[in-house]
Amino acid sequence: MLDKRKEQILKIILKEHIKTGAPVGSGVLVDKYKLKISPATVRNEMAELEERGYIKQPYTSAGRIPTEKAFRFYIENITEKKLDGSETEEIKSMLKKKNELGYKQAAKTIAKMSESAVFWAFHKHDLYYTGISNLLAQPEFAQNGLIYDISGIIDRMDEIIEKNFDKLGFGVQIMLGSENPFSRYCGAITAKYKVEGQIGLFGILGPMRMNYEKNAALVKYLTEEITKLFK
Repeated sequence: MLDKRKEQILKIILKEHIKTGAPVGSGVLVDKYKLKISPATVRNEMAELEERGYIKQPYTSAGRIPTEKAFRFYIENITEKKLDGSETEEIKSMLKKKNELGYKQAAKTIAKMSESAVFWAFHKHDLYYTGISNLLAQPEFAQNGLIYDISGIIDRMDEIIEKNFDKLGFGVQIMLGSENPFSRYCGAITAKYKVEGQIGLFGILGPMRMNYEKNAALVKYLTEEITKLFK
């Protein structure tokens, strides 16, 4: 358990890192968020968070980035986000076409809204994916040759989904890091749905620092909406 001050600092580090992809220094926390504590106190609290495995120092940067443990803390504490009406209407209008073109347009729209990659297995052996450039453009994947690991996901997408299709659940499921079958460097949000006797799987794949609140809402909305259309 974290005390209130450490929790506040960790949440700010997560928020900043999700937004920028960059390491977060103590100065940012004090100046941008007007914390009513001294920079020295912030540094001490960050040192304790680092010791407890919530943040780490990448390379020689003065800032810190959240670890997988920190993102798990974040996921456990997220609240359901309400999507904008314009977003839901755009997705719904494409799904209403009830054809392959409409579904692909909806997937592309969600890839753009989430700034991530989207995959849609209409059933176990019929896979469509889009937004790969969003994934490859993430700054963290340009480091240490990770771009090759991410490219490898695309090459093995069919195989990964076929292997894990039966294990994944019908509700929104968030997987990241070591438990993510796609890559330990990524986060994934998936949900299954059933339409006319066929089970489909929709998911968003992004960096570990993706916006889980918004992306979980997008996955939930699409799978619920596609189910309603065929009732």
